[in-house]
Amino acid sequence: MPARPVSVDDLPERLPPTVLLVGDEELLVGRAIAALAAAARRQDPDTVESERAGGELEGGELHELLGPSLFGDARIVVIRNAHDVKVGALAVLKPYLDAPTGGITIVLQHAGGAKGKALLDAARKAKALEIGCAKLTKPAERLDFVRAEVRRVGGRISPDAVAALVDAVGSDLRELAAVSAQLVSDTGGTVDVETVRAFHRGKAEVSGFAIADRVMEGNSPAALEALRYALDVGVPHVVIASALADGVSALARVASAGRGDAYALASALRMPAWKVRNVQGQMRGWNEPGVRRALQIVAGLNADVKGEAADPSYALERAIRGLVSARSDRG
Repeated sequence: MPARPVSVDDLPERLPPTVLLVGDEELLVGRAIAALAAAARRQDPDTVESERAGGELEGGELHELLGPSLFGDARIVVIRNAHDVKVGALAVLKPYLDAPTGGITIVLQHAGGAKGKALLDAARKAKALEIGCAKLTKPAERLDFVRAEVRRVGGRISPDAVAALVDAVGSDLRELAAVSAQLVSDTGGTVDVETVRAFHRGKAEVSGFAIADRVMEGNSPAALEALRYALDVGVPHVVIASALADGVSALARVASAGRGDAYALASALRMPAWKVRNVQGQMRGWNEPGVRRALQIVAGLNADVKGEAADPSYALERAIRGLVSARSDRG
């Protein structure tokens, strides 16, 4: 069982010979490498940094990178996508993990899956310092990320503002980080939900999820206006269709769960409580026949925007009108 990954904010004063970055979230990987390089230079300002892609490494080059230096230079060697390291290079690398060369820190970035697992196991056996860099796939993880980002730049953010920010920005960590820092800078440190909404009003108008929200609420004019604006600024048809499908799916799941406290339902449905609350508010006006019809509409729309329809823009407009009509469907 591997040790619990550490945070880049908790690096030891002196780096160990081997560091393992597990995951392939580019923002987290990049931050970890930058933090490790900075830590190495604090130990020795003349540290030389090298970076290679695992799939391109040959055994001879590895010997050069990891062998003793004639001049005793401190080095940090970063191997990205270490899961792609070839068998020949792996045979050279594993002995260095077992018996590190003095003055060298090896940083292995591994996706964490089954591919290249022999190297992952070897690094863990060598008691590498492990830093988690996995993609944040759960909504709660992204909420935690935003809270941490705001704290990181010296700010505070209310719980409803965290939810509103993630809802407006989406899942891209780089954008979440950039917006968090911008909001703290603009507000002087305290971010509330109104600040988030004001900052993202223009963005929300072109968000696929904002279009879906207007549809779920039965507001056809607002949904169609937002759709046209979104298409004008280049939001892909498939992104908007996916957001509409997500909105209908969430509606069906919450409706099938029956009435109840949002927090209790969130656990059973594996949805964040704030989203359950939003969907519960949207359910007024919907009934079972309407939800069934809506599910059929978004299923057809998925095929339309992926090539079945001659005009995907018109297919989206037709689907929006159909969904709003389904909301008042009385069977």
